[in-house]
Amino acid sequence: MSVGGSQPIFILSFRHRDELTRTVEAAGWQPIAARRAANAEARFAASSAGVAIVDARGALAEGLDAVRALADAAEANAAALIVLVSRTDAEALDRVHAAGATHFLVSPFSDLQLLQTVRFAQRHADRVTGGYRAPRRSGDAGPPVSSWRWEPGSRAVELSPALARRVGLGETAGARISLLDLFRKLDADGRRAARGAVERTIASGRATAFAHSAIDEAPERLIHHLRIGEGGSVIARTETLFPDDAPAQSRDAMTGVRDARAGRAWIDQQLAVEGTSGLVLILVAVSRFDAINAAFGRAVGDAVLQAAARRIERLVDADGSQRLVARVAGAEFMVAIAPPTGLAEGGFIAAQLVEALGRPFMSGDHVVTLGCRVGVVAAEPGDDAASLLRKGSAALAEAKSEGGPIRVIEGGAEVASGLDDRLEVDLRRALDQDEIRILFQPQISVATGRVIGAEALARWQHPELGELGAMTLFNVAERSDYLVQLSDHVQRKAVAVAAAWPENLRGLRLAVNVTAQDMKRPGFAAQFLDLVEDSGFAAERLTVEVTETGLIEDLNGAASLLAELREGGLRVAIDDFGTGYSSLAYLKALPLDYLKIDRRLSEDIVGSPRDRIVVRSVIEMARSLGLDVVAEGVETEEQLELLAREGCNVYQGFLCAPPVTVDTLAALVAERA
Repeated sequence: MSVGGSQPIFILSFRHRDELTRTVEAAGWQPIAARRAANAEARFAASSAGVAIVDARGALAEGLDAVRALADAAEANAAALIVLVSRTDAEALDRVHAAGATHFLVSPFSDLQLLQTVRFAQRHADRVTGGYRAPRRSGDAGPPVSSWRWEPGSRAVELSPALARRVGLGETAGARISLLDLFRKLDADGRRAARGAVERTIASGRATAFAHSAIDEAPERLIHHLRIGEGGSVIARTETLFPDDAPAQSRDAMTGVRDARAGRAWIDQQLAVEGTSGLVLILVAVSRFDAINAAFGRAVGDAVLQAAARRIERLVDADGSQRLVARVAGAEFMVAIAPPTGLAEGGFIAAQLVEALGRPFMSGDHVVTLGCRVGVVAAEPGDDAASLLRKGSAALAEAKSEGGPIRVIEGGAEVASGLDDRLEVDLRRALDQDEIRILFQPQISVATGRVIGAEALARWQHPELGELGAMTLFNVAERSDYLVQLSDHVQRKAVAVAAAWPENLRGLRLAVNVTAQDMKRPGFAAQFLDLVEDSGFAAERLTVEVTETGLIEDLNGAASLLAELREGGLRVAIDDFGTGYSSLAYLKALPLDYLKIDRRLSEDIVGSPRDRIVVRSVIEMARSLGLDVVAEGVETEEQLELLAREGCNVYQGFLCAPPVTVDTLAALVAERA
């Protein structure tokens, strides 16, 4: 009877590997088996198995060493660790437990007893993870799996994206290579081992394995774990076995990226090359990770951290030779870039990381929003990994303490001019060449569930860095003399696009942001009203949103400007309420129609009773003043239910949709009509 459910299981047996492999494979498990303890921790972490078996029968000392080596990886991955011991070693169970084992089985035992022990161990692992174990096969959930499939009689082999990339075919799903071409990439011993293993697997139907030197002549070896799949196909999962003297290849048990030891070794190797200078180190600290663990549990937190690692890897395009990603500790990662490079490139990548990690993550039914702080430094003559990491930590500490999100430091002093100058030049070009586009985030009626409006949001389609969000865009503009030009460009484009909306969007409201700098401009209200009239967009369907921080300096002037806009038919919203001073004076003195509560208040609604009291008070205050309440950043049904119960009228956030194009918005409106 099959009990394994095709789940991977890691086996380390010094004397009985093949027998154990056949037993668990026959029960439906996918064994990843080893005879030697070398690199056992990295191999287990890469296997994504929820259960590891260490067979210490007749090899107690070696078995205990292996358990100690695997214990941290097992704990980090919430995995079970079974130890098999001989009857004569039963008195050593205290030492087995102390080494980190979670389960044991004393010989002699039957195959059925072994499988039942594995089943109990798997249940233990599933309970620890809350029934959820993030797969490590594709997408954001884990490191890519290297595998291949061959149908007997076929002349081609189908490769996974990771293996296709390894053999030079590009990372393409379902890539195929002729069997002859694949064999040509192996040496003579590797070809003989491959043929023999495939023939044994087909003849016996049992799992087996073979190993050979790496295809690209690297020092590591590749091990192929073969089994028979559905329809009689031969399926192989490939793992890389690094030599003992390759510390730069060791992996973090949780995320699958390189670990701190590997990161330090890689940096030292790069800096040891004569004449090398300019290596760039980027330290990334993921924000709010402890809060995610507390709110959703460790399983969700672990899955989100793994997804964050995948985003960093993809963005950096880490290849292990010129660029490396490693987990330093906790929710902190390092990105190291080999020369030739410089702080300008490091700053660009840092900006991309901020954008990438700021996008929501999905974990099961949860939508989780993170952020990050980033420190960027470059190596100088005489630096080693330790000194460079100290400088990087100092830059990261500044980013955390001063509000960040990015600190670029050279020789102990912040360097921003090179990055800023480059981005300012790029921004001028972006305005001239129309690289800034407008997306629309739907605003939903809480009462009806229909889309009643949309907020216009800017996105910068940078030719090198890809899509950059409004935060990066306006931060660059604020450091230059282009904030007014950018704001005017975004407002004009948003209103113009909305004026050309298709028929089923003609009833929606449009919300456009107005900056504090705009409000200081002489004649801004009249200019903005002329812009709306010239566009043909109905003024009564337009809302201007201004953040409370833009009102602090001149409350009376802000009140006059907003009153003029309302006289022209527009509606006015105070945006991000709850992030700054949140003065009641604003609500009393300003001519407002809407109050938009910040996403952090939307998150707090599902927090402690004190958090809910604060959110309830804000909503009640707004309602008592005749203002409709719009909630930003709504990401879960629970948030929406509680906000609706407290009297919130409208919401926007990833529960409905992220910022979308006009076509997607039209489809969403039709769907919810």
